[in-house]
Parts: sequence; structure tokens; C-alpha cells
Amino acid sequence: MSAEHAHLPPGVEVIATLPEAAPRIPAGAEARTVRVTLSPGDPGAPPHRHPGPLFGYVTEGEILFELEGQPPRVLKAGDAVFEPGGDVIHYQGGNNLSDAQSQLVVTMFALPGTPILTVVGAEELAGRFQVE
Repeated sequence: MSAEHAHLPPGVEVIATLPEAAPRIPAGAEARTVRVTLSPGDPGAPPHRHPGPLFGYVTEGEILFELEGQPPRVLKAGDAVFEPGGDVIHYQGGNNLSDAQSQLVVTMFALPGTPILTVVGAEELAGRFQVE
């Protein structure tokens, strides 16, 4: 435990901090807490983007996660996740387990009235760089 968190009461643990996220939060944004539950083998939403940054935590199982410009990785229960939102494409966010559900909880910061996600069309995907 770091010295800055030594004052926390028993049972309270800081999982992750991300100071560089603050400048990405749009002025006037609202905070939305979203739970995503994926059945066994569920590939998740098709490639999409979010209107603002999100920060969250895998609560159960394993999530196969890929953002534009980054290689795919597996996030396990207890791992934190960050997406910058905006123009960055979220290529994958599926359940990496074929025999159990997986779940994550995120807080997204976005302007009121904006959609949680916007699916990216095939034409745009064809013109973007994707890490293999």
C-alpha cells in the first residue's frame, strides 16, 4: 500500500488511479456507471467508439479487450480498464471464457444525451490501422 493510501480504513483498497484521464473528460459531462455482462463466449459489441472516456473494473471472468493502436489483451477479474473515448475505436470487448459469464463495471464521462456507444461502419474500419 502506498503512503498516500495508508489512511484508508480496513477493507478499502485503491485498485487503480489514472491521473491522465481528467483532461479527457468533456466540460459539462455526466458520469454514467454501466455494467456489462457477457454470456459464455459472447463476442461483445461490434467495433465501436464511446463519446467520452471510461474507467472501470472487471468484476467477474475474463474480457478479451482491444483498443485501436494496442494489441488485444485479456483482462481478468480484478483488472482495471481505461478507454479514452472520442475517436478511438474499441475493436473487441468480448467474453474470453466459453464456459462462464464475464462482467465489467465502468464509469463513462460523456455529454448528456450522447449514446453509450456508436458502431463503426465497415468502410471506416477498412481505412483505420489495426494492430494484429
